[in-house]
Amino acid sequence: MNEEIDFILDSTKEAMDKAVSHLEKELAGIRAGRATPAMLSTIMVDYYGSQTPLSQVANVNTPDARTISIQPWEKNMLQEIEKAIMLANIGFNPMNNGDNIIINVPPLTEERRKGLAKQAKSEAEHAKVGVRNARKDANNEIKKVDVSDDMKKNTEAEIQKLTDDYVKIIDEKYVVKEKEIMTV
Repeated sequence: MNEEIDFILDSTKEAMDKAVSHLEKELAGIRAGRATPAMLSTIMVDYYGSQTPLSQVANVNTPDARTISIQPWEKNMLQEIEKAIMLANIGFNPMNNGDNIIINVPPLTEERRKGLAKQAKSEAEHAKVGVRNARKDANNEIKKVDVSDDMKKNTEAEIQKLTDDYVKIIDEKYVVKEKEIMTV
């Protein structure tokens, strides 16, 4: 095959991989039925004037399915971490006991579960848009390449198959997350 076409296929596959990995990261942040450290992965703490991820200033553990425990590496960071959790507006009420911060994760209501499932669906749709944009960009690049029309058609068919495969992967990830959210 042509080097330019190989490059286009590789970069398209890479862009589609990025869309799927972004979806996985976003879905990990959506709360299901139990507490996980990933729920706090988006929280940034003011660490001596710079915004730093929570995981870089404290240990985040889940001692049980309904509790998240945050133990800062420096005691003076307790208030900053507590403030960052409140500012993140993720619906948690942190309790500071002087040594660490404890968050009791309340059980989800049916309405909240449906809302989270809808949020997961939205993230899956965003990932599909990313995959389709990668397909569109690749098809536009193929039109510029100086090869036979048959090779262009074959490459476009290959890109469409890649797109279908990635959309299927996204759908599967969404179904798994929806089941996890809706399970009581």
